[in-house]
Amino acid sequence: MTLLAVERIKLFTTRSPLWCALAAVGVVVGFAALIAGVDTDQAPSIATTQFGVNFGLMIVMVMAALAITTEYRFGTIKATFQAIPNRSSTLVAKATVVALFAGLIGEVVAFGSVAIAKLIKSNASLGIDTAYEWRAVAGVGLVYALSAVIAMAVGTLIRHSAGAVSLLLIYTLLVESLVQLIPNVGVDIQKWMPFNVANKFLTGDPDPTNRFLDGPPPSNATLSPWWALAYFAAFAVVMLSVALFTANKRDA
Repeated sequence: MTLLAVERIKLFTTRSPLWCALAAVGVVVGFAALIAGVDTDQAPSIATTQFGVNFGLMIVMVMAALAITTEYRFGTIKATFQAIPNRSSTLVAKATVVALFAGLIGEVVAFGSVAIAKLIKSNASLGIDTAYEWRAVAGVGLVYALSAVIAMAVGTLIRHSAGAVSLLLIYTLLVESLVQLIPNVGVDIQKWMPFNVANKFLTGDPDPTNRFLDGPPPSNATLSPWWALAYFAAFAVVMLSVALFTANKRDA
């Protein structure tokens, strides 16, 4: 618990987590408000309220990467490892705190988007009734939390803010989309790419009422939604394990 308290203090005594959280809320909720206000021909659905979720995810991953790379940049990680020789415990505690904060941001942006859309279009049917709808909204926090662990693992491996942020953004925005262009095997590879699989958790098994046909495109992953989440969680654990192994093998 002491390590968690230390990492919580370290996270919230810097400005970047707060600004990233505000930016994520502004972008995701802003998109929901914009769509609800502009789309006059069709009432917004739960899916359309979540249109900006992937943009918020990028911001949260940047925040998670900066949480560890800034320590390497300013050398505070050396003092931390000297005070607490067990590096794995320190990094796991940091990952836990960052993941919890990212998960909280995810819930705020998801439910906030539904709320702002309902406020703008009071006649819209935006009840969260089915398992599909609950995953698409409440599940955002789970995806954000696991993504933050992945981002922190990448930051630990690279130890450079610009490099880690660049790699994360290029991978999530380009690599998983472009891999399908590889002849013969591209589509099959894309089905198992981690963030594409995570998207299956949020968009898979559509409600028979077709309320989710709008908004972000569904994933082509073959796993069922909950197995997709398990796969994404396993990928996050593997990435964190590699980061812990590397951190223990090299100098701070």
